[in-house]
Amino acid sequence: MSTQNNPSMSTQRFPRAELRSMIDAPLTTQAIYVAAKLGIADLLKDGPLGTEELASAVNVNSRNLYRVLRTLASVGIFSETKDNLFELTPHAEYLRSDVPGSLRSWALLAGQDWFVRSLGQLLHSVKTSQTAFDSVYNMGLFEYFGQNVEAGELFDQALTGLTQGAAEAVLDAYDFSGIDTIVDVGGGQGALIVSTLKKYPKMRGILFDLSSVIERAKVSLAKEVILERCELVGGDFFHQVPSGGDAYILKSVTHNWDDDRALTILRNCRQAMSENGKLLLVDNVVPSGNEPSPQKVNDLLMMVFTTGINRTQPEYETLLGSSSFKMSKIIPTQTWLSVIEGSPN
Repeated sequence: MSTQNNPSMSTQRFPRAELRSMIDAPLTTQAIYVAAKLGIADLLKDGPLGTEELASAVNVNSRNLYRVLRTLASVGIFSETKDNLFELTPHAEYLRSDVPGSLRSWALLAGQDWFVRSLGQLLHSVKTSQTAFDSVYNMGLFEYFGQNVEAGELFDQALTGLTQGAAEAVLDAYDFSGIDTIVDVGGGQGALIVSTLKKYPKMRGILFDLSSVIERAKVSLAKEVILERCELVGGDFFHQVPSGGDAYILKSVTHNWDDDRALTILRNCRQAMSENGKLLLVDNVVPSGNEPSPQKVNDLLMMVFTTGINRTQPEYETLLGSSSFKMSKIIPTQTWLSVIEGSPN
């Protein structure tokens, strides 16, 4: 059977067609951003709607909106039923703003001008030791967030959505029983520690992050009863972290920093904990070999936006050993993340 006029079969069977699809992937990202920005998934949560009705609700051109949604439906995000009616799919559900683990904010982040411009300078990072973001904006990412509050808030929201999606998997994979007080270092808006304290009602917690982040967390967590058992503390983990924890958990923190600064954070955790304490890094562990890996793709974001790196198991062993920890075990979860457990050495 000829595949000359069958694009889907060509994509599956021919390397050139597969490569073309990879090259065109940023267009899909932008289409997802448009749908997220317009809130299309929220509009469809009660059932299918036509393009004209959707376009009228968000005040856009109906024909062009149809073209965007048709593209997304072709990759499983939304489904076109009949007569230009679109409905949610399991993938599209996570573009809703009201579901746990929503990726809407992450999709919005991926469409921001500062995000897209920085990705366009990946070659600069490859040629030099400077992050692409720094070369475009002449400052570091977190300094930028300090000066651009809306960007910082969106970043917090995006990471909260990622953490909500990962929290259940982490709690399923790792047994936190026996921990009286847990310190969430760089815990952002508190999604992970709140989930942990809810599952372990006798545990107490400390949420620790920059003072500006903690102020936003106080607002977002104001209605959480769990705050009776959780102290919110602002500070800088490059200087010190709160003492008194039985376990120190760092989700997606060390991969944001080069080895020297990651070591500073871990050494401060080591200084704050007792000899019987635990270090829990919830992070990407890059697999070896040529197998496809989201951890490898995500590592390019580290190159573009921070001085960090997604590390392999041997690299984590070296990092922990250099900060007076020894690696106990690595526990994979049902997400990209693993729990890397360390103990004082």
